Amino acid sequence: MRVLAEDEWRARQREHAARVRRWTGPYQERRSRGEKHPVHDFLFQYYPHRPAHLERWSPGPGVVLAGTASEFLARPEFRETADGVVLGELPAKRVPTVRALLVLLEATASRPPRLNCFGLHEWAMVYRQAPGQVRHNQLPLRLGTAGTDTVVESLELRCGHYDAFRFFTPPARPRNALEPSRERQVELEQPGCLHANMDLYRAAFKLDPFVPSELVADCFELAVEIRELDMRASPYDLSGLGYSPVRIETARGRAEYARAQAAFAARAEPLRARLIEHCRTLLAQGQ
Repeated sequence: MRVLAEDEWRARQREHAARVRRWTGPYQERRSRGEKHPVHDFLFQYYPHRPAHLERWSPGPGVVLAGTASEFLARPEFRETADGVVLGELPAKRVPTVRALLVLLEATASRPPRLNCFGLHEWAMVYRQAPGQVRHNQLPLRLGTAGTDTVVESLELRCGHYDAFRFFTPPARPRNALEPSRERQVELEQPGCLHANMDLYRAAFKLDPFVPSELVADCFELAVEIRELDMRASPYDLSGLGYSPVRIETARGRAEYARAQAAFAARAEPLRARLIEHCRTLLAQGQ
């Protein structure tokens, strides 16, 4: 067990809260005013991890919080010892979740990144939709409805991520080269996929508080940047929000997207490895 003095762990606690409040604060302010942000709100609405929980800090397992740390005892995962407050063992009811995460993370990490989808999933989500039915109907389409449909029809859809594919419009689904499903997720997930790398945040908060909160924040910040690329490469006009488009309808834009996709895959690799190691450690301790 590593012992953290109170001044040390409180400093880490403050730093973590300040780091994530860059995102949680504006989101909560927007909610209070009834405003929406089509890029950043996704991180708080699609992923079921409340802003208050993201702000909450944990040292992860194997760390003793010395001094006055009784505030952590309000959380059922922590217990008090003679030396301070520590995380207890992973509850048995959470073992299946950790095991499933490990299988998915290891399968994804075992494959080379595939970089030829070009972000067309967002285009497939509005393909042949009437203007009032478009998902982000507060945003105009850069190429209009007909132009958007033409792009989808001129390029091959190669989405292998089920949580993107399930939002495809009915006319777009048969155009996809793959048939992702929840049951095939372990089979199809690959580390070049923007959504697979964004979902490292999901894995991290599902392990909370049994991973250091700094790792959760690392995954969250990566997800924020990936989401920005995701929407910049979408058919929507985000110029009013200060985002320049990645014009994947052109060869130059597709090359730009693939370069950014590869960079995100490289950044996601060590985060995925850290999550895998935490899953293995937690499951080994529970045996």
